[in-house]
Amino acid sequence: MRKMQGEEFDSLVSFFDDMARTKWLGEVHDELKAASGTWNDKSVLDVGCGTGRLLLRGVEEASLLTGVDLSSEMLKASKQNFFFLNRLDKTHFSVEDACDLSFENDLFDISLSTCVMFLLPEPEEGMKEMIRVTKPGGKVVMLNPSLRMDQASAFSYAKKHGMSGFEQTSLLKWSNVSTKRHRYTSEQLSEKLQTLGAKKVDHIEVLDGLAIITVAHL
Repeated sequence: MRKMQGEEFDSLVSFFDDMARTKWLGEVHDELKAASGTWNDKSVLDVGCGTGRLLLRGVEEASLLTGVDLSSEMLKASKQNFFFLNRLDKTHFSVEDACDLSFENDLFDISLSTCVMFLLPEPEEGMKEMIRVTKPGGKVVMLNPSLRMDQASAFSYAKKHGMSGFEQTSLLKWSNVSTKRHRYTSEQLSEKLQTLGAKKVDHIEVLDGLAIITVAHL
């Protein structure tokens, strides 16, 4: 699978920002943040931060919020979102390859990644980098589609929960991409992360089991 280019995502800023503000993904982001524990006085990294909507949830807690993305246009939108809240002083944004982060080892208390690792040609390389830059005793928290995620299952979920319009369309698009990239069981994720050095791995099924929040304790 070929290496992704940031330009592929530059034109999708509005789509990803709107998706991050949907009810379904917003609720998953809330659950993921809760699973990551307190951000009080923590240094938090979001790999593939998009337009920064997940990091915005902890802007009053964290000591520093770092967002990286392959797309420079996504990062411009992130900076703008924090600028509107007058909180750019608590942020650092940079163009980064998830599989080759420029940060030193053991730098962040919490490292996050939502809807990103499964897209990578080699997801294990991204997971390895997240673990490398996270402090011992810290957490790596991810959202990935489960093996059960596909277009038919996503459509059934949308129908069951009365979703329509962009809410439904965005979920179906995510499911369609998932079937072309990587999907996992909880056991597969645990095995990969423990092989890479995680001491303990917990999972929370979301979207009726179509996706998995994974918390790796280092």
